[in-house]
Amino acid sequence: MLAITIEQEQLAEAVTQFAARHAPIDKTRAALDSIAAGELPTWWEEFIANGFHAVHLPEDAGGQGGTLADTACVIEAAAAALLPGPLLSTVSASAVASLADDSAATLVADLAGGATAVVVLPEDSGVRAMPDGEGWRLTGSIGSTLGLLAAQRVLLAAHGEDGTELWFALDASSGLALEQQRGTDLSTDVGTLALQDYPAQAPVTGIDTERARCVVAALTACASAGTVGKGVETAVNYIRTREQFGKPVGSFQALQHKAAVLLVNAELASASAWDAVRAIDESIDQHRLAAASAALMAVCAGPDLMLDALLMFGAIGYTWEHDTHLYWRRATSLAASVGSTPRWAREAGELARTLKRSTAINLGDVESEFRATIAATLDQASELENETPTDDARAPGLAYGSQRDLLAKAGLVAPHLPAPWGIDASPVQQVIITEEFDKRGMVRPSLSIAEWILPSILNSGTDSQRERFAWDMLRGTKRWCQLFSEPGAGSDLATLVTRAQKVEGGWLVNGHKIWTSSAHVAQFGAMLARTDPDAPKHRGISYFLVDMSSPGIEISPIKQASGESHFNEVFLTDVFIPDDMLVGEPGHGWDLAVATMAVERTAISNYVTIDRSQALRRMADTDGPDHDTILQALGGIEAHTTAIKAMVLRETLRLVQGQGPGPTSSIAKYAMVLLLRRASTANLGLTGRLAMLEDSDPAVIKPYFDMPSELIGGGTAEIQLTIIASMILGLPRK
Repeated sequence: MLAITIEQEQLAEAVTQFAARHAPIDKTRAALDSIAAGELPTWWEEFIANGFHAVHLPEDAGGQGGTLADTACVIEAAAAALLPGPLLSTVSASAVASLADDSAATLVADLAGGATAVVVLPEDSGVRAMPDGEGWRLTGSIGSTLGLLAAQRVLLAAHGEDGTELWFALDASSGLALEQQRGTDLSTDVGTLALQDYPAQAPVTGIDTERARCVVAALTACASAGTVGKGVETAVNYIRTREQFGKPVGSFQALQHKAAVLLVNAELASASAWDAVRAIDESIDQHRLAAASAALMAVCAGPDLMLDALLMFGAIGYTWEHDTHLYWRRATSLAASVGSTPRWAREAGELARTLKRSTAINLGDVESEFRATIAATLDQASELENETPTDDARAPGLAYGSQRDLLAKAGLVAPHLPAPWGIDASPVQQVIITEEFDKRGMVRPSLSIAEWILPSILNSGTDSQRERFAWDMLRGTKRWCQLFSEPGAGSDLATLVTRAQKVEGGWLVNGHKIWTSSAHVAQFGAMLARTDPDAPKHRGISYFLVDMSSPGIEISPIKQASGESHFNEVFLTDVFIPDDMLVGEPGHGWDLAVATMAVERTAISNYVTIDRSQALRRMADTDGPDHDTILQALGGIEAHTTAIKAMVLRETLRLVQGQGPGPTSSIAKYAMVLLLRRASTANLGLTGRLAMLEDSDPAVIKPYFDMPSELIGGGTAEIQLTIIASMILGLPRK
């Protein structure tokens, strides 16, 4: 859903309710012939009276004075309801007209008043403009255009004699030669236009064509996202209740995982569409990158996503009577309307050679005193150094010393934590802190694995545990590891067998842990062990803090395919853990572990900031037979990366608006899995003989061989899909 404010949610709901009252799908089906002929729906005037079409237009022109992001919510909701007619084309035309100077004032006022319209971009126009005294003559044609027959105004880009692009506003009532076509999308008309020495008034001026192209792509992405989102919703509802072999088909793991993947891709589509709309106030290059990403992730991907949704219904979804094919048709038509996938991938790739999508948020003067305080602290910290450098080039935030000490004391290492460990920063304040770090180019301190452990100590530990461990974690002077997984209990931690037996003054632990990151450099670890073998498997587990120098602990590095040893096996033989190292009550470890893993998955989703395209970006700077293919692959990866960034940013803004946390962390985790596989496939397939070498410039194999740790960390992809299916989609368990 594109809405991030309560007001936007209410606006979208109002459109949904309007559609339910006036344009249920059975009525749309009955009117397909009139829709194809460009006749306006009977409810159009009432729709206009509600102002839904003009939310983004200024009040002095007759609009509602809202933003394009507000109107995007209208477009999405209308698409989800399969609202027929020229809404998308009209809103796109008025949004482009709003980019013009005063020469478009009359046109904008007409559109705010309810006139329908289309916008024709230069690449879709074969019309030439010739000066004729004080006016112009237009000759040429435009091809298949959505909403053209229903349009009362045509905002047309024509080509001048000197190759310039000129914009003209045409009145459809003045005898335009239109031809109806049989369209793929049955809920919108399609037509062509031919002009021969057509007399036109002075052109509309002030329209930035690149910005216009971005606006059209962004709004089309919103319609596609709404279409796909509805497809996911109806497919999931169907498999939740449809039974075979005496069980809901939604309990079958194959369908659960298919539905979960579909949801992830639909959320990526929605996030990228939202990002392209919000970019209208940014630089043109940032807007171009956001729009190209949305075209790829939301529009071009739409037909396949809707096809996947349709197939979840089985054969019934392919029948004419089933409504899903109408959405499939719409998604297909929208994708065709923006042009070819390679074109957008190429554009994104060209931009990605030197540009990254910005996630900056303009908060204005919000929390100005807080910002000033943070700025002063960071200015002071920037004068200091961290005398102990990081031992991991991938994690510069592990360095510690005077600078980090100051930041820890100020509560800025983990500002979301309660005082005195943090400053209990609100979502808005956390955004401000991030912005101020970025302004100075300062590396933010990293808690590394301690980020997943510290909340458990603060929330459930004793005062003594908090005093003993929290400050060292924040200052970075002590490293931690997480002793959870076992040879027979990887993602399914409830089956672990490491045993902690109660003895005088503490616990005696015997067991075997595996895949323990950083155990070889950690001073302490957080460990799960079974303290009550007779209790239900989730209830007999306890959460301990372990001194990794304790007698009986043996650490055996696991050499990875890369030759590195970031993981370890840890053997525990009669290891004594004092009572004061138990966190919480005995048997309550499972709840602490679940909270820890939730933090872990959120942290892993932040890996999107790591550049996955270094090799392709380097290769895109040189000519060669594969140059265009490399650009397209780079564009696809950047579009996927941009969508994940937008997903996380949108969640942040929802929190800023006071809304509760959503399922973004789980969805982003699997979206990262898709990105990693996509990037690795492109890198291996396009860098050629470089993959024969472990040490190449640019690096190919090293990041490739490091990839499994990211794919598995925080739970395998299959476990993550099961979580999405059951916890987010609510599909039945077996």
